[in-house]
Amino acid sequence: MRADLIRYFEHARVPRYTSYPTAVHFGALEADTFTRWLGELAPTTRLSLYVHIPWCRHLCWYCGCHTWISARQHRIDAYVELLLREIELVAARLPARLPVVHLHFGGGTPSTAGPAGLGRILAALRAHFDIRPEAEVAIELDPREVDAALVEGLVALGFNRVSLGVQTLDPTVQRAVARIQPAEQVLAVIERLRTAGLERMAVDLMYGLPCQTVESAVDSAARLAALGIPRFAVFGYAHLPQLKRHQRLLERHPLPDAAERVAQFEAIAATLTAHGYEAIGLDHFARPEDPLAKALRAGRLRRNFQGYTDDPAEVLVGFGASAISDLPQGYAQSAPDLKRWRRLLGEGRLPTVRGRPVSRIDRAIREVIERLMCELAVDLEAVAARHRLPVALLEPEPARMAEAEALGLAVREGMRVRVPETMRPLLRVVASCFDRYLQAGPLRHAAAL
Repeated sequence: MRADLIRYFEHARVPRYTSYPTAVHFGALEADTFTRWLGELAPTTRLSLYVHIPWCRHLCWYCGCHTWISARQHRIDAYVELLLREIELVAARLPARLPVVHLHFGGGTPSTAGPAGLGRILAALRAHFDIRPEAEVAIELDPREVDAALVEGLVALGFNRVSLGVQTLDPTVQRAVARIQPAEQVLAVIERLRTAGLERMAVDLMYGLPCQTVESAVDSAARLAALGIPRFAVFGYAHLPQLKRHQRLLERHPLPDAAERVAQFEAIAATLTAHGYEAIGLDHFARPEDPLAKALRAGRLRRNFQGYTDDPAEVLVGFGASAISDLPQGYAQSAPDLKRWRRLLGEGRLPTVRGRPVSRIDRAIREVIERLMCELAVDLEAVAARHRLPVALLEPEPARMAEAEALGLAVREGMRVRVPETMRPLLRVVASCFDRYLQAGPLRHAAAL
């Protein structure tokens, strides 16, 4: 990337745009409102379900997620009990047995529930929903927590996709971020999953970590790409110690600056491309035969709270502390605070506390941003027509778009806006030109680079 752009955006902060409006613009939302939204869904509505299990055995110092650390299994088991109650309460407010086409377990480390806990959750979901035979059933895994019993349990329970949080194979970086997982352990886990038939796999890599270099980032990507992993997600470390105090522990080592972060990402991207992977949106890479790459070519690629997906569901319903549901009427989030989430469920109440209704214009702009984030291009006129709105209502903020065009980040051709391939790393900056609620501030969003 051009040095002048790196200097220009070194301190810029923009949302990741896994939703619009973004979660920082959620406000108080009554559980009764969420109940009404659920009841308004048609009985044929296809659902995507997300189950949030926030527990981890160890704290990784780079983590920015809603997680809690415990080695005590009884605490995790107690969480599962309340999760079953939440599933029951939500299902009671929905039309009976809606079809489910996508199911994702995230966290935290959701496998901390163990095969028995995961089995109880799946049994409850199957009792209340029609999980279709073709549904993708996915789970995020920590390689340090994957043993033969877990793999056997996942297969028996019907999981058919896994996501491995590898981040880096460099032992120096692993020590700096307090996530020790030798490369031999990671490679053995991949082989164990494949041998069991769990070949639909994604690997998460990170850049911008302390002690990380271009060479170490490339080494991790190359060693894993050589195994033919179907897809990768490549995330930049978001240093927000004001919000996540444990991240201050990383400051004992120098963090890569913006130029180094860009160099690491571009080197990883070049490595994966050289191994035959296709770039997907902002930060994903997939083999040409992977469903994600096929969805991009077919114009079906989506972006939601789990990142890029080919999930075809019209509605996302989330379970667990901090989980977010995405319905046609708006967003609804369960209490992020674990104590409050427990208390509300203990009282027999839905734990919904935050959210935001979305307007017709919001939904149209959400599509504009999603098309940009997925395809690096959007036809404003086509989006306006689909939402039956005047195209003028979808115009970007003039000053921000003029700046993006002047810098070469975006090209405007009539009603079509596109982002040149070389500007892919600044895709979020172009998307932000359409954000009606954007507020600057170092505490609110991740670094643009």
